[in-house]
Amino acid sequence: MSFAEPETYGDAPAPARPFFGRPRTRTAAAAACVVLGLGLIGGAVTGSWLTGDDTDAPGSRGAFAAAGELWHSVPVDQLFPPTVRGDGAGPGGSDRVWTRIAVAPDTGCANAFDPLLRKALAPVGCLRLLRATYVDATLSHVTTVGLLFTKADAAAMTALKARFGQEGLDRRTDLMPRTYPAKGTPAEDFGAAQRASWTESVLTDAPVVVFAVSGFADGRTVTAPQPAADAMKPEATTAPAQAGLGHEAQGLADRVERSLRKTVTPATEKPS
Repeated sequence: MSFAEPETYGDAPAPARPFFGRPRTRTAAAAACVVLGLGLIGGAVTGSWLTGDDTDAPGSRGAFAAAGELWHSVPVDQLFPPTVRGDGAGPGGSDRVWTRIAVAPDTGCANAFDPLLRKALAPVGCLRLLRATYVDATLSHVTTVGLLFTKADAAAMTALKARFGQEGLDRRTDLMPRTYPAKGTPAEDFGAAQRASWTESVLTDAPVVVFAVSGFADGRTVTAPQPAADAMKPEATTAPAQAGLGHEAQGLADRVERSLRKTVTPATEKPS
């Protein structure tokens, strides 16, 4: 299964020279150096992603560009695996397993976010939005995780990340991501009033915003949602914190982000 294509929006090489005798040896050596050099460059690109390097050093530019194309070239099972293991992701280091129960059609962002969050994200634009909803092993908690692929360059992503951090935009309840409920699943009643905990991460080594929002699978209303960073604190006593919903949102978002980073590796490899 792959995501659909987006809607439409507003020097020739020199001929080879024959080589004879000893120059061929020198040519072979030069070719070996070129191959080695390309390997080192490719390793640098891949390494910057796998280590989560947030800089836009020359070695990471290829990965940044490749990541922006993944939404239409990579199967959904790679971006949102059917089953996600969260070893040590629960409260007290307990393990978690999430099962995907719904995948939203890839869309734009016109009606995908609440108005204030849409305004906050406007500086980086919206190329495509991908979302999936998961349920935990006990069928008690549901979590929607999303990947917003933006139109921005590294500088714009860095600026947005700085703004989110300085103004605490990722902690405001009026800037929570929307859920993706799906009929006939445990997330059928997972709407705006059921949002309990959430996390939002603006990447600077890719034109992507990763987010997740969690709630109870029984459809209960949550009157005091809490950002995952607060709900995960040992001393937190709110309902989302006691239920481990901060861990659900953060744990799943982290692993989907890791999956994205691993997926970019073959995307930056060139055929020999």
